[in-house]
Amino acid sequence: MIQNTLSLSAEPHPSETLKAWLLQQGLDGTSRSDVLQGYCQRLVDLGIPLMRVHVAQRAYNPQFGGIGFDWLRKSGMSHQHYERTELPVKQWLSSPMFHLLETDQQEYRERMTQTGHHSRFPLLNTLKTDGATDYFATGLLFEKRKPEEKIDPLDAPEGVLISWTSDGTNGFSDGDLDLIRSVNPYLGLVLKSSSNRQMARDLLSVYLGRDAGRRVLSGEIQRGSSQQVNAVICYFDLTGFTELAEQTPGQDLIDMLNEYFAVAVSVIQENGGNILKFMGDGMLTMFNLETIESATDAALEAATTLRQQIAALNQQREQDGLPTTGFTLALHAGDILYGNIGAENRLDFTVIGPAVNLTARLSGMHRTIGQNIIVSDKIFAASRSGRYDLVSLGRYMLRGISEPQELYTVYQRAGSKDQASSKP
Repeated sequence: MIQNTLSLSAEPHPSETLKAWLLQQGLDGTSRSDVLQGYCQRLVDLGIPLMRVHVAQRAYNPQFGGIGFDWLRKSGMSHQHYERTELPVKQWLSSPMFHLLETDQQEYRERMTQTGHHSRFPLLNTLKTDGATDYFATGLLFEKRKPEEKIDPLDAPEGVLISWTSDGTNGFSDGDLDLIRSVNPYLGLVLKSSSNRQMARDLLSVYLGRDAGRRVLSGEIQRGSSQQVNAVICYFDLTGFTELAEQTPGQDLIDMLNEYFAVAVSVIQENGGNILKFMGDGMLTMFNLETIESATDAALEAATTLRQQIAALNQQREQDGLPTTGFTLALHAGDILYGNIGAENRLDFTVIGPAVNLTARLSGMHRTIGQNIIVSDKIFAASRSGRYDLVSLGRYMLRGISEPQELYTVYQRAGSKDQASSKP
């Protein structure tokens, strides 16, 4: 006789359920903020008396050096960026997380339930005032290091620092901390995966441009892959920079270049343009909007705004006793090829085509014509808003272009407040 037996499977341990959930978030590409929100809520649902969780990670971003996430049971998630500074800020030096790195400890815990308790860390005293009873912190490195290698807390390797704060009557139990410890490597892997993806987005956007970076990250990486687009091409150059380079110390020259480019990039991007590449003291940009008419108006708006803002910058630099320069800008519209060009192991996401070449020819006409903004007849034809007074400069034969081209500029009244930047 065959006897049927039923086996009852035990319920999985809460930590295993949380680990499985974290792994799925990593596979799904969930953002760090959403992962931490769900993780903290699940700890609360498991009965852990959690008041606050703080996560700090190093960031590879030219604008800030780190990012912090805060979860509070009463208010949910928030985050902040840590700006790059030459000297470490006092708040960081006096924090328990800095102490954790400086002393090379695996964990740091401080109970705050004793009467008259006062911590040497200002943060913990503040948390105690808010009702905290227990604090636990640890860190995870995202790279292997030698056992004898000491961590520099002022230049910590890639990783994550995490703290948990309780407001329970007796703080965290041993079981609470055992669960947190067992799940922590899984949380670290998910945070590493998400931060690497964000790092790729940030760096590609900064070094390739917003649109090109997005395209590369989405898989447009094959050499020769391109698409034809109808867009406005813009060449922007600073004037007299070669002479300035001979007279200005190196770091001062870099600072000056960055200051002018900061204005130019901001104006171009605010008007929907994409920065394709920097070329010494100039840059190549593209306006690729819904229609060529909207792209043209955006480019012309950028040109007129640049006149005003660079004039204002020059006025401020003159008051500060710093050297100044002007700019030139050439605009043309047409079909271009936009995509990957180069060798198998070194690619550039850029634009090519006759329209790009003609724009480059226009950029060489500023000194001859005596205008700092030159636009082509294609721009004139596509400008339909009537907001820009485009004045003909006459017909010219351009090097390498078979047909004569009628060129235009954006009219500027003599003595206007942006006159200072109009010299080519």
